[in-house]
Amino acid sequence: MRIDILTVLPELLDSPFNTSIIKRAQTKNAVKIVVHDIREYSQNKHKKVDDYMFGGGAGMVLQAEPIHRCIVALQAERTYDEILYMTPDGKKFTQSSANKLSLLQNIIIICGHYKGIDSRIREHIVTQEFSIGDYVITGGELAAAVVTDAIVRLIPGAMSDISSALNDSFQDNLLSPPIYTRPEVYNGWEVPKILLSGNTKAIEAWHLEQSLARTRALRPDLLDE
Repeated sequence: MRIDILTVLPELLDSPFNTSIIKRAQTKNAVKIVVHDIREYSQNKHKKVDDYMFGGGAGMVLQAEPIHRCIVALQAERTYDEILYMTPDGKKFTQSSANKLSLLQNIIIICGHYKGIDSRIREHIVTQEFSIGDYVITGGELAAAVVTDAIVRLIPGAMSDISSALNDSFQDNLLSPPIYTRPEVYNGWEVPKILLSGNTKAIEAWHLEQSLARTRALRPDLLDE
């Protein structure tokens, strides 16, 4: 899989993509992540990529031309399955979204900044728009890192044991059950006896029961879905 990310602040993505699972996935060639500085596609002598809004209003807007020029250059080299835009008014990014995107070959993620991007890119180029929550952050870079992480960990070869990802919260619209590790007793707190029984079927039934109970208590909306 290949993920191309368009941004005005590429340095923000250095650390997230050079540690842990994402770094290992790239080393194993399970995924290739390429970050593009939109300023490199500006024809302005000062590499300016933003301007004031037509109609007035506070804040700057990323111009359509440098974003479009970058996308056209990438599309000349390969076909892209999706072109995503990270924006607070996009649809909520979920585990289901990550599952579907992880099956694709090539995607582009556009990071908004300032007040966002010229809407003509959204109207004519972007295929899906995502939000990671009902709040506003400085730019789309951190949101793109979250989405990339959620996608990459599902790609075969990224994790040593893919079953770990398949048992995560939200995979079946359920929260994960409680988890424990050694020692069996700490500070007088004991691990549930069922988990020490060795009875696989009983443990699976307990996990499901606990997942349902936690989901009902903490995220009943998931059961409605």
